[in-house]
Amino acid sequence: MSADLQHARFLLIQMMHHGDVLLNTIVADALKQAWPQCSIDMLVYQGMQDVLLDNPSINEVLIVDRNWKKQGALKHAALEIGLAQNIRSRRYNVVLNFSNRWRAGFLTAFSGAKQRISYQYHNRQNPAWRFLHTDLIEPTGMDVHTADDYLNLLRPLPLPENIQARVNMGIAESSRLSLRQKLTAQGWQDQPYILVHPGSRWFFKCWDNDKTAALLQKLLDSGRNVVLTAAPDERENQMLQYLQACLKPASGRLFILNGTLTLRELAAAIDGSILFIGVDSVPMHMAAALDKPQVALFGPSWVSRWRPYSDRAAVIWAGDYGELPHPNSIDVNTTERMLSAIPLEAVWQAVQQKLAG
Repeated sequence: MSADLQHARFLLIQMMHHGDVLLNTIVADALKQAWPQCSIDMLVYQGMQDVLLDNPSINEVLIVDRNWKKQGALKHAALEIGLAQNIRSRRYNVVLNFSNRWRAGFLTAFSGAKQRISYQYHNRQNPAWRFLHTDLIEPTGMDVHTADDYLNLLRPLPLPENIQARVNMGIAESSRLSLRQKLTAQGWQDQPYILVHPGSRWFFKCWDNDKTAALLQKLLDSGRNVVLTAAPDERENQMLQYLQACLKPASGRLFILNGTLTLRELAAAIDGSILFIGVDSVPMHMAAALDKPQVALFGPSWVSRWRPYSDRAAVIWAGDYGELPHPNSIDVNTTERMLSAIPLEAVWQAVQQKLAG
């Protein structure tokens, strides 16, 4: 073990979405395994911190608010300067910058850290980006999972070779308690349940509503209890209303938590389930981080990079059943469902196999 990093202060900069931030916890886990006494902070966008707040490996979460720029030039500048000064005052030994944004590069350099590591991004092939960092690592190819790509940024550090790092999401007892209260209010009495989260912030990642409804009916008819969840989003709310209207009485119970859960309560709900079923979304990554068995449906995303980081996940890819557009060509605002080629029976078979253990 390298004694010079045993009490080091690390800053991880990740200016992307919930899934990226959650997958980045694998780096914190690796650092803690290597140097248990080290301190790890993360800098993320406002709204992304919920996937980190209960993680025992993360000491503190620093925030960048994308709404700062709406507060006028002077106020915006003052907030940016305040953040930079706060970072510098913490005297980090190592900054790991996982973002290709210039703001992240400047904060990395201004930190004063002895080691400042980032990627040699294809759009940052210039002296300025090299000047801001002490080490630049070539990104891995599209056939490498994002979590493994994040671990690749640790190459300049003297980590032991036997590290077996994991993506982690902690759950506070308060989140478990509030989740139980919301389920109990619907008549739940500790019955085992399957959690189904059919939505995504991008609807091209979603399966057809009629097939989702048919799957839910099969689960309920077989006596399985289902917790159906959605984000606090009007389109997802309409999706769940449609699904509920399609379902007929069955021997299994249906509990609907439609936009009423915080992200941390959703983690508690996933952790309490016997199986997670969903699409390429943050809850899918949460289920993997919580080591839950799951069935994940994928469309035109880079499956190799964004599949569940878990050996307990069955991934059903629409590309095995029909043509898909190239991932880089997708209009993320389209309302087209690009998982339509996935047949109901393929999903039902995967679900039965997971339930059989």
